[in-house]
Amino acid sequence: MENTITSVITSFDLQGKYIDGGALQQLKHSFQIDEPKVEAAAIIRDNAAEIVKEAVAKSLDVPGSDALPTTRRYAACVRDLDFYLRYATYAMVAGDTTILDERVLNGLKETYLALGVSLAATIKAIRAMQEVTSDVVGSAAGHEISPYFEHLCAGLS
Repeated sequence: MENTITSVITSFDLQGKYIDGGALQQLKHSFQIDEPKVEAAAIIRDNAAEIVKEAVAKSLDVPGSDALPTTRRYAACVRDLDFYLRYATYAMVAGDTTILDERVLNGLKETYLALGVSLAATIKAIRAMQEVTSDVVGSAAGHEISPYFEHLCAGLS
């Protein structure tokens, strides 16, 4: 079972895409994935750009802060948050946090520290994205993906 789900995720990951509707339905029927997870993944896929944009605005627009982003840092934040959202969605569909451990968190904290990226700001942005995502998908579906955002934050703490 996990090999098939992982192969679907890997296929979409190589394309840098969220899982499409056909694949979600196939996974749902083949592996009895709960409907709230499938619905959440579809809503996230369809609203990913808006979710990330709103999360960035919530987390980085701090008046009077020297943490206000340059264009380059803003673009990097958007790129990274989209990456985290996509992987949290994959992990939610699979019901497996090891996807996050292996494909996202492995070495990320050390890389960010070496590059001088604020872990606190990154965690704040992920938490903002968790809040925005929950607002967009609704509380039931938001409950499905929240543990994966929490796992990302714990891995960076």
